[in-house]
Amino acid sequence: MKFVDEAVIRVAAGRGGNGCLSFRREKYIPRGGPDGGDGGDGGSIILRADGGMNTLVDYRFVKHYQAPVGEPGRGGNCRGKSGEDLVLDVPVGTTVIDEDTREVLGDLTNAGDTLKVAQGGFHGLGNTRFKSSTNRAPRQFTRGSDGEERVLRLELKVLADVGLLGMPNAGKSTFIRAVSSAKPKVADYPFTTLVPNLGVVSVQPHRSFVVADIPGLVEGAADGAGLGVRFLKHLTRTRLLLHIVDMAPYDGSVPEESVEIIAEELENFSPLLAQRDRWLVLNKIDLLPEDEREARCQELLENLSWDGPVYRISAISATNTERLCQDILEFVESEKARFAEDPEAAEEERRIQEAMQLEARERIAAQAAARRARQLAEGEYDDEDDDDDEVEVIYRP
Repeated sequence: MKFVDEAVIRVAAGRGGNGCLSFRREKYIPRGGPDGGDGGDGGSIILRADGGMNTLVDYRFVKHYQAPVGEPGRGGNCRGKSGEDLVLDVPVGTTVIDEDTREVLGDLTNAGDTLKVAQGGFHGLGNTRFKSSTNRAPRQFTRGSDGEERVLRLELKVLADVGLLGMPNAGKSTFIRAVSSAKPKVADYPFTTLVPNLGVVSVQPHRSFVVADIPGLVEGAADGAGLGVRFLKHLTRTRLLLHIVDMAPYDGSVPEESVEIIAEELENFSPLLAQRDRWLVLNKIDLLPEDEREARCQELLENLSWDGPVYRISAISATNTERLCQDILEFVESEKARFAEDPEAAEEERRIQEAMQLEARERIAAQAAARRARQLAEGEYDDEDDDDDEVEVIYRP
């Protein structure tokens, strides 16, 4: 299944129908007066969040959408039929941006949410509207107004409660395989994960959370290096970040340095994202000598001056993963309950997420502009060959 996380479309609302210029002319009623009816309103363009969709791929092939126009008025004071609104279904989690002004028009975060993105044109008035005591036979009428036209950028971000962070081969995919039904590819080489994976972790009946695994980050990811920059923006909607650390790296790298690199990339990409709750998960402890495990973990925490939650696990054998998932579920549910009880906290969270998404958009747009400028200077730019907006995602409930 192709998961297209961005699409640019042009929408045009329908024009309003013209008013009618007409006079009643029947037998024995030679001067019946004006009877021109109003036109109909043009149809509007409305976006609707559909919980059954998970891709914007349809909008990559059909780029233009036109709502029906309003019919003109007719004699006999008959009003023209209004054009029906054109409803376009998009996945839950779609952000709608005006491509020309860069204004965020709305965020469809719940199934059934609707957003009017283009107002239909208003109807014209028939000459009946202009009849008065001094103007018994008006010949005035008005034409319907044009509907709004807009170029929209649709951005879809993965909706997950928890996001996994870590260097390539830290064990993120192994972790998501251990705790959910998702089966991402696992291998002993870097960048095995080339696409984001989603998994639903069912801790108890009717109690679960969604975890997102993105490709591993490398130093310089926030500036465009590696694969992670294409997916970092998906983490702006997660409430908790799990930072998975390889405690027995095959390349001899230092785990403390890996943690610091990821933290720095988060800060560079989005300072607000770097301030989100982040738990440290020390993975692959089964590969350390048993008598050195605790000492090695304590040494890492002391070198990092880490004072947040820490978990020691082995994802491949599911050691200690059950306790970690229980704690995550309690955290996610407590946050949801807090937002439900405190509207001010919920509003603050919404503003933080919007600010993080704005930071992400600005950085990605700047990188894209720099890349295009570099390619133009080298004579290599081809706007048909830019596939950064199209990636594949795997979702397993």
